[in-house]
Amino acid sequence: MSLWTAEDAARATGGQTTADWVANGISIDTRSLQPGDLFIALKAARDGHDFVAQALEKGAAAALVSHLPEGVAEDAPLLIVPDVMDALTALGAAGRARAKARIVAVTGSVGKTSTKEMLREMLSDFGRTHAAEASFNNHWGVPITLARLEPDADFAVVEIGMNHPGEIEPLARLTRPHVAMITTIAPAHLEAFESIEGIAHEKASIFNGLEPKSHAVYPPDLPTSPILEAAAKAAHAICLPFGSGADHVQLHDMTQTEAALVLRAQIGQLRLAVRLSDAGAHFGMNALGCLAVADALGLDLVRAALALGRWKPPAGRGLRQKIVLDAVEELHFTLIDDAFNANPASLRAALDMLARLSPGQTQAERRGRRIAILGDMLELGPDERALHEAVADDPAMQAVDLVHCVGPRMAALHAKLPQRKRGRHVLVADDLASIAHNLVAPGDVVLVKGSKSSFVSRIVDGLRNLDMASR
Repeated sequence: MSLWTAEDAARATGGQTTADWVANGISIDTRSLQPGDLFIALKAARDGHDFVAQALEKGAAAALVSHLPEGVAEDAPLLIVPDVMDALTALGAAGRARAKARIVAVTGSVGKTSTKEMLREMLSDFGRTHAAEASFNNHWGVPITLARLEPDADFAVVEIGMNHPGEIEPLARLTRPHVAMITTIAPAHLEAFESIEGIAHEKASIFNGLEPKSHAVYPPDLPTSPILEAAAKAAHAICLPFGSGADHVQLHDMTQTEAALVLRAQIGQLRLAVRLSDAGAHFGMNALGCLAVADALGLDLVRAALALGRWKPPAGRGLRQKIVLDAVEELHFTLIDDAFNANPASLRAALDMLARLSPGQTQAERRGRRIAILGDMLELGPDERALHEAVADDPAMQAVDLVHCVGPRMAALHAKLPQRKRGRHVLVADDLASIAHNLVAPGDVVLVKGSKSSFVSRIVDGLRNLDMASR
């Protein structure tokens, strides 16, 4: 089924088409473009108009442009508009307007993308579900997600993020969700906000985009929860808090085992359990929030809980895997890949997971170690040094044997660690990635965590390259 015809796209954007065409998808990158996509020539780090000719050569159905690009024929299939970003937003609004899907919007300081994927897994059990493949959560990512939404999908999950004040509400109003969920409020992006209360107000503005008589799902147990509740009520939403202190969607307990996290909850009169394989406790609250979403949508909660149990943390967001060092001797270590994002709240959760995992025992009766490889946490504002230092006092650190630090900000943590826990400190991740073989031994459990631009993912790659089982 076609996603956009030339006529429909022109009507949505007010643009002019140079030819008749039919697009089956939306792309902003020629590297991932598929034949039949409508290529959007955005101006970001580079001007997308410079890649229109290449997009058409790769089979793009057409290109959304503001002028005829150099090297492109006048009769090429183009949709010409005054401003490409404005046209993309209009295309997203049109995609939302024609959709029959029930829309769930997700924001929060921690866990947006993981929760989006949990919701995708859960909702797919009940019908055709659309969600962005990546973290498409900003001023261009949300319109793309909506423009890609097939008209006959049953559900859609839209992730909404922010770096600065005033970003969430316009995206929420564009999305017009039937359920809006806030995962949590924590110190993140403090560079752009004066306080965590400012972050809460910004996140809570997602409720201003809700359709009438729709649900606001949020945690009630945070210091900033009154801000979330007030915003939900001001938006005339149906409040549906989830957590230990909630009346309706209530956490009973969570049990962390070596293989999984088991969450027990009560929703109304119904008691439920969810088993999340290879997941830490911080994913448990997100799963509870997903059950609250299922309740808001009127879905079968037992079936929803079973569907959530199929979800596993993806690479970069808490994926746990065994790396085989010697297949004959059955020697291995456990790698926890959480290298995509970091702030104080998510780092505490990751360290707690590390502390709860037991290192292995080798044939030589050597006990493995709990090792943390930690990269800089970014966008924390003027208190960034103190927030990095505070990691040393986290209770979970008592169980960690060795900490390697990456980046100039992590120097503050490295200096505060006791000598027995103090590993290497390097300014760039490549310096540890190149000696990955020296960082681990059989039986170890190794957490790699840092903001994406600390590039600790390169250390993850170096550790994965040690895996004999994949050779």
